Order: sequence, then C-alpha cells, then structure tokens
Amino acid sequence: MNVTDRRAVRTAARTLVAPAALAVLAITVPQAAAHTELDTASPGAGATLAGLPPRVTLSFSDAMAQKYSKLAVTGPDGAPAAEGGPQVEGRTVSIPLDTSSPAGRYTVGYRVVSADGHPVSGSYTFTVKEADSPSPSPRAAESADVPARQPESEQAGGESSDAGGTMLLAAGVLAVAVAAAGRFVSRRRRAGRGH
Repeated sequence: MNVTDRRAVRTAARTLVAPAALAVLAITVPQAAAHTELDTASPGAGATLAGLPPRVTLSFSDAMAQKYSKLAVTGPDGAPAAEGGPQVEGRTVSIPLDTSSPAGRYTVGYRVVSADGHPVSGSYTFTVKEADSPSPSPRAAESADVPARQPESEQAGGESSDAGGTMLLAAGVLAVAVAAAGRFVSRRRRAGRGH
C-alpha cells in the first residue's frame, strides 16, 4: 500500500466513520434517557388499608395518552373492583373503585403508553383488612405511598427491544460507512494507476 492509499483511507475514515459514530450516539442517548417510569401509586404496593379507597391513582414521570391507558383492579374474589374506566390527567392515571367490595388482597394491573410512545406496564397488590381486624402496623401504613415497582422481566423486555433496535440501526450505519470508505479507496487506487 503506497502513501497515497494510506492518506485516502485516513481521509475516508475521518469524513465518513466519525460522523457515522456521532450520528449513532445522537440517536441512542435520547432513547436511553426517555424511559417513562411509575413515580407513585396510591394506595401503594404492599399497603394495608382499613377500607377500600374510592380510587386507585398512579403517577408517571411523563404525560400519558388516554387512548392507550389500561388500568384494572381485581378483588380477592377475582372479580373486577373498578367502576368505570381509567381516567388520564397529564401524568396521572386513575380508576374509580366500588367501595362496597369485600376485604382481602387486591391486585392493580396497568399498561399505559406515554405521550412519546413508550409503553409501561406492571402490577402490584395491596390489602384491605376486615372491619374488626386490629389496626395495621405503622410500617404497613407508611407503605401506602410507596411507588409500585415495575416487574423486572417487563422492564428488561422493553429495554432490550429498544437496545436491539438501536444496535441494528448502529450496525446498518456502520456498514454503510465501511462500504463507502471501501468504495472511496478503490476509486483512489484506480485513479492512481491511471496516471
């Protein structure tokens, strides 16, 4: 390889590969920072309550889309405990409950899509005690405002699909840059032989 070919390779690398790498970074960094999360839930995960509250309210880190917000509360007998559908107000999704539902363990399940299109899903439980049960411990009462955690399997699934798409895009951009650099070098070689 002569000096002209080496210069051509370096020039191609500077003009094609570096901008391609910067483009990949520009695409992947905002996606990594854009994940929507459940901030708070009322009642919270693991809470023990004296009675069923009038509604379940979930607050997220981003605004939600009404059209794609699903929220369900299932009672201890497996029957729905909600009265009506979910209501969205900005970052908050809530659903009214039938306060005459029996005591026991309730399951809250949600699948929502933020305004930027990112889906978030998960579930948690809370307990409504019998009317003649002793009052809950202070620790259980404190947990009423603890945010519900999204199941790790669902978090990993959403993040891996985002990462997979990003990696596929990065590989495509890199392949195009390498092909362009190779074409540039071969043209330079042909031009050098023609002289």
